[in-house]
Amino acid sequence: MKESSITRRNFLGKTATAGIAGIVAPSIITGCTRGTEKRVELPLMPDQAPDGQILKAGLIGCGGRGTGAAINFLESGPNLQIVALGDTFQDRIDNCRATLLKSKGQEVPLENCFVGFDAFEKVIDSDVDIILDATPPYFRPQILAAAIQARKHVFAEKPVAVDPVGVRSIMASAQKAKGMDLCIMPGTHYRHQRDRAANWQQVAQGAIGEIVGGNIYFNMQKLWHRDPNPAWSEMEYMIRNWVNWCWLSGDHIVEQHVHNIDLMNWFTGSHPVKATGFGSRQRRVTGDQYDNFSVDFVFENGMHFHSMCRQIDDCTPNVSDRIQGTKGSTDCTSAVFDTTGNKIWQYEYPPDKDGNPGKGVTVEPHFQEQITFVTAIRNGKVINEIEKTAVATLVAIMGRVSAYTGKDVTYEEMMNSDMKLGPEVLTFGPVDIPKIVPIPGLAYAG
Repeated sequence: MKESSITRRNFLGKTATAGIAGIVAPSIITGCTRGTEKRVELPLMPDQAPDGQILKAGLIGCGGRGTGAAINFLESGPNLQIVALGDTFQDRIDNCRATLLKSKGQEVPLENCFVGFDAFEKVIDSDVDIILDATPPYFRPQILAAAIQARKHVFAEKPVAVDPVGVRSIMASAQKAKGMDLCIMPGTHYRHQRDRAANWQQVAQGAIGEIVGGNIYFNMQKLWHRDPNPAWSEMEYMIRNWVNWCWLSGDHIVEQHVHNIDLMNWFTGSHPVKATGFGSRQRRVTGDQYDNFSVDFVFENGMHFHSMCRQIDDCTPNVSDRIQGTKGSTDCTSAVFDTTGNKIWQYEYPPDKDGNPGKGVTVEPHFQEQITFVTAIRNGKVINEIEKTAVATLVAIMGRVSAYTGKDVTYEEMMNSDMKLGPEVLTFGPVDIPKIVPIPGLAYAG
């Protein structure tokens, strides 16, 4: 039987490479003093960004999420333009370009459309103020580093990396940006969802007392997959099928469940220091990833959170969160309960278009994050949230490695790990990496 590609040597190796060694996880502070109640202000969430001089953005990664982010950006305020596109594949650029023209009347010049593995460099070097990065997660550390070096504001989708080396690169870029007055907005849209933010405020002010544990879930149907095409090389097939390959997505505990993990960190004002997890591959038809994970996350004070995520059709869906405190609990969205289950706080949703109270929706969070991003740039008030997303990404990686290996894994081990996924060289053709689904117990044999 072949050994898994995730060996002890791969993730318990040398400390970070030169230039990023010594980067430590930033503190995440809620503003709540344990044992006391304190007024905590909500972050500003305007309905629209203010007017100002034209801001030009370049989109890197022109698939569905990238096209959606570009449209959200254009709708977030006046005098905004998409002037450059970059992707590995021409058809993605063509589809995105046509969508932007049809839906927003925005025509991106052909000379500003770049294809290939170096397309990100050409977009960054074009006449843009802002980079919108919606590439597969594997590419994000390199793109952020190049964009900050070129002094561009950046919106980067979540997660921000697939391995510890990438996470540390993100942290280093975030630190560098702080001395350059650059805004970096990650795509952790839960933090820009108005009901969740109001709920966080209640918890930070002591509504449920001291947090003692919780549960976070992202159980849903399988995502999409691509079948091999004889016209594609193995590299092209993998990138077009990226949500099913660990080196490109980080597995779904990282790529998708990072939302709930980031929420856990946000509400607790901390992050887990150890993970004990398991998972398996039951019905996934392509790639090398699992389709379910269950992880016990342990915090420094001994508090436990249970994390569960699944992507399997015809199973009970559950995308939710619950946090328990000494005085009550919360669903982390719209309600707070006392210890007997009575609702003691309810988020007040706006009226719908017909005036029915509590039936409307707030600003959609993917839209809100772009509004907040553009507002910060135009007001000159730097916003840089990507370190928090880097911490959440590393916690998710910690859970993944624990499940893959069948071993307890600590945050410190991940921060010091030299694990770097993916091939040494990006080129169309065969991809020289292990493609074996990890087997717990054997992944430690190396």
